Amino acid sequence: MLSEDKISHLSHVILQAVKKSPVATVQADEGRVLKEIKRVLAFELAQEEAINQKVRAKLASYSRGIVEGSAEWEVLYRKAFEEETRKHAKA
Repeated sequence: MLSEDKISHLSHVILQAVKKSPVATVQADEGRVLKEIKRVLAFELAQEEAINQKVRAKLASYSRGIVEGSAEWEVLYRKAFEEETRKHAKA
């Protein structure tokens, strides 16, 4: 999870990128826009952390011990993470 300072920094970077973009304009108060960017970032990071915990629990429940960090664990983690992400996207 990112700290509040990092989320704040990222939101400012995103806002500056949007303001410089020729395909987008910021018509609302910048404070409100920053607040919304921070809210979306926090929500997405929380979703990702929830998926991460679910996948780790799933891998830990396997009857044969798979060592975290091994090539096999990394492949299984990535596949399970992608699957859980797709499930959340449909919901």
